[in-house]
Amino acid sequence: MSIIQIPTTFNIDIEFEIAEFHKRLLAYLVDFTLMILYLISMLYLLIGGLELRADFIGLIVLVVLLPLLFYTLLTELWMNGQTPGKKLLKIRVVSLDGGEANLAQYLTRWFLRFYEWGFIVFFFFYGSLYAGFLVLFFAGISSVIIISISNKSQRLGDMLAGTVVVNTRSALTLADTVFMEIDQTDYNVMFPQVMRLSDRDINTIKGVLTQANKRNNYEMCNRVSAKVKDVLKIESDMYVDQFLEKLLSDYNYLATRE
Repeated sequence: MSIIQIPTTFNIDIEFEIAEFHKRLLAYLVDFTLMILYLISMLYLLIGGLELRADFIGLIVLVVLLPLLFYTLLTELWMNGQTPGKKLLKIRVVSLDGGEANLAQYLTRWFLRFYEWGFIVFFFFYGSLYAGFLVLFFAGISSVIIISISNKSQRLGDMLAGTVVVNTRSALTLADTVFMEIDQTDYNVMFPQVMRLSDRDINTIKGVLTQANKRNNYEMCNRVSAKVKDVLKIESDMYVDQFLEKLLSDYNYLATRE
């Protein structure tokens, strides 16, 4: 299993397990199948069922082509770095700076997913699907080659966007979300200064705690705790893991009540 270390805002390297190639391929095939099914069903409905012709090409483009074109971009934005295929295979896109990818990174990845542009060929060269398959085949092969020679298993879009695809079920990766359910009505906030930290900082703290608890090694927690106390001007005699857990709880309690 390939491991990548990603530096965070606290100068702590969090380890991620890079998604295996077969998982990425299977995730792509799942997404590809969903798009093909959508394409066939919508063409059958619009052209076969409703008998729309060339006069309605604008409607067909709007209803059929655009969802396929923006499928990857929108699903990764809405599903926190995952498409349905990635979610099924339990992999995710993350930024190389240790946090969630931002809009610019998703846009870069999407624009350079050139092998998906084969759907344009499917649509505009209807009746000559070989061209579309050739586009998909050769562009797909080039992506495989780039991923195989990259030390982080990145395709071209990942390299330029500064992202990488990692496993989400790994004990070494960040949890899906920083938020926890705080049910106590009389919850006592000890460190209101925590709201000065960003979501990315909180993600880092949670990731460090996940690794520390899994490995029973709290050296990273000591370093993060010292950094947080220095930045927020906090004094505490709590054990470092309890201190960081309390920070997370305070953050979640306060964030959900803003």
